[in-house]
Amino acid sequence: MASNHLTGIGSESKQLATWYFTFAAIIFGAQLLFGLVAAIQYVMPGFLFELLDFSVARMLHINALVVWMVFAMFGSVYWLLPDETGIETIGIKIGKLLYWVFVAAIVVVILVYLFIQVGPADETSIWFIHEGREYIEAPRWADFGIVVVALGFVANLWLTGFKGKNSGIVTVLMADMIAFAGLYLAGMFFTDNITVDQYWWWWVIHLWVEATWEVFVGAIAAYGLITMIGAHRKVVEMWLWIEVAMLFGSGILGIGHHYFWIGTPEYWWEIGALFSALEPLPLVAMFIHVLYDWGKTQGAQDATGQEVSVINNKPAFTWFVLNAFGNFLGAGIWGFFHTLPQVNLYTHGTQFTSAHGHLAFFGAYATILIGMMYIAVQGTNGIKIMKNTRASLWAVSLIVGGVMGMTIALTIAGYVQVLVSRAQMGATWAGYFDGQSGMWFAQAMDWRLFMGAITFLGFLFLVKDLLSTGKNPVHER
Repeated sequence: MASNHLTGIGSESKQLATWYFTFAAIIFGAQLLFGLVAAIQYVMPGFLFELLDFSVARMLHINALVVWMVFAMFGSVYWLLPDETGIETIGIKIGKLLYWVFVAAIVVVILVYLFIQVGPADETSIWFIHEGREYIEAPRWADFGIVVVALGFVANLWLTGFKGKNSGIVTVLMADMIAFAGLYLAGMFFTDNITVDQYWWWWVIHLWVEATWEVFVGAIAAYGLITMIGAHRKVVEMWLWIEVAMLFGSGILGIGHHYFWIGTPEYWWEIGALFSALEPLPLVAMFIHVLYDWGKTQGAQDATGQEVSVINNKPAFTWFVLNAFGNFLGAGIWGFFHTLPQVNLYTHGTQFTSAHGHLAFFGAYATILIGMMYIAVQGTNGIKIMKNTRASLWAVSLIVGGVMGMTIALTIAGYVQVLVSRAQMGATWAGYFDGQSGMWFAQAMDWRLFMGAITFLGFLFLVKDLLSTGKNPVHER
């Protein structure tokens, strides 16, 4: 049976984790809301004109995505640390102080994005408005604040890891979070050479996502499997170390598939293509081990003659299984669609990229972080067996259906752009506009908007379920 070390009652670390999860959920909602605004502006360009232009709505949509996931990641670590180390997190008071600093900084940055939006395009803009660098557009003052918060978080993790029991999961997280924090520094300096600037920008964007975040997901998956279905620690930690080895190798060298756009030597084309192709392999292994552990543990339970599910948190387990599928589909299949340089020459910068981004971020990261929120809700409310509710089923159905619908719509739009803008008209300025004005492209963007609304509706069900779980009598206590 699954382990019983789920309760968060009395643990300051787990209390801090719930703070992180709560703010992450709020920013998650903001991400979806600003995404809807941007989607509306694609089909109705005058919507909120000069109040919230497309460039600002898109910036808020993308940066909110990064921020809510980072908050949920920090929350996940603070949640699992007492379980894995056997002690309370060291420096938890500082951790709580840094949380409020982090929240205050994010709120101020969002307000500046909304009400100031653009500046004089000099050092003032870079320091106090935004840096204009996709995904990491926080102004310079916020950059330094994020570094301070991240260092405090890493210090708490390391001090706790050294003093308490040092499991394989914590060891991996200790190494991974150092890389996670360190890579952010690569995006904090500018050069006058845009090629050099883009080179270092890719180190943050690519290696964050395809190395440190993927390793983080492996560690969380291992913890979740042990917690929810009582998977054998040696088995999941063995897979975790294999994933670490493969993801760091393929993640670091796979970055080369971006380099051919910025003038680096051509040998990076083949290196990047080869190792990018390897990236889905550990994701497949993750998928297999989820089903293997589930079937093995349930089979052992059935052999006793009792018809009792070994899963003590079905909503969380559902999201974890979706992570295995989504990781493979979004990061693997949809990523590989346009990773090879020979293909990316036509697909780069089209809606193909957006389709891959939507499914990859959702499948690889959002799913497992939502699963961790359910684990935290279970522990906080002292629930022994947490079951699916009508709201949780509506939430997962609508969110997954909406994201898949957006992905398919954006893939169709990208195909039109590749065919018209790139293949037929040779990536000319006129070709760009012809591709954008085609019937198939316009209809695909209509469907993207509709599916975005479906996703937001699912998010409302998710919030309702998370907030009402504590009083829902369907769960066993």
